[in-house]
Amino acid sequence: MNKTYVHGYHPRENLRLQDQASTLVELLHADTSYPAGSRVLEAGCGVGAQTVTLAKNSPDALITSVDISGDSVAEARRKVAAAGLRNVQCEQADLFHLPAASFDHIFVCFVLEHLPRPVEALRILKQHLRQGGTLTVIEGDHGSVCFHPDSEAARQAIQCQVELQRRAGGNAMIGRELYPLMRDAGYCSIRVSPRMVYVDSSKPELVEGFTKNTFTAMIEGIREPALKAGIIPQDIFEKGIQDLYRTAAPDGVFCYTFFKAIGEK
Repeated sequence: MNKTYVHGYHPRENLRLQDQASTLVELLHADTSYPAGSRVLEAGCGVGAQTVTLAKNSPDALITSVDISGDSVAEARRKVAAAGLRNVQCEQADLFHLPAASFDHIFVCFVLEHLPRPVEALRILKQHLRQGGTLTVIEGDHGSVCFHPDSEAARQAIQCQVELQRRAGGNAMIGRELYPLMRDAGYCSIRVSPRMVYVDSSKPELVEGFTKNTFTAMIEGIREPALKAGIIPQDIFEKGIQDLYRTAAPDGVFCYTFFKAIGEK
């Protein structure tokens, strides 16, 4: 697995991931649940931002959550314990070198965007899936962003994150590619649904939880590497961040689309 996580492993990133997960629970996870006794693999659990919701939605499933980062796994274990969940086991493991095991279902959220070989990853996961089992993948797409008031500086700031992720071997616009990626990896009965986050001032919880604390915080968090790489002048980047926060004003609007795909082996 690519060990370069473009967002970094900082406490603020942990908080951002938690804000994102709690804000998007209904949109992304309401239709994800697994039957009692099912063995489920969550590949790339990170700090457990999605793990708690996954486990709560399927309280009688047996969930194994793995991540390549030992520190992230330790944080995921803390979150699981704090939530009082007993149906999750968190382990350190590389997605490309998983221990021998077979699962009824596999769940992958915000992982493929960081991998230089997403099709290979999907094929490896399929080897750990029983015949007839399902793979669920959720990814964002930074090319889907639209907002009001529009701002060229904000778009350039967003493009910095896209470029940094590309240089790290990932793809911040992978959401639109889920169907062909899963098809190339040999899955069948693939179903993809777009999940748009639409935010205006009538939805204050999304203004805070998504526009400010999830998306804009993510772009703001790559200030140092973007400037160090010479991708953008500092004044343009700072204006871009200011303009992204401007979309959270009473007359502002922000939209972003996630994609959720389910395929079978």
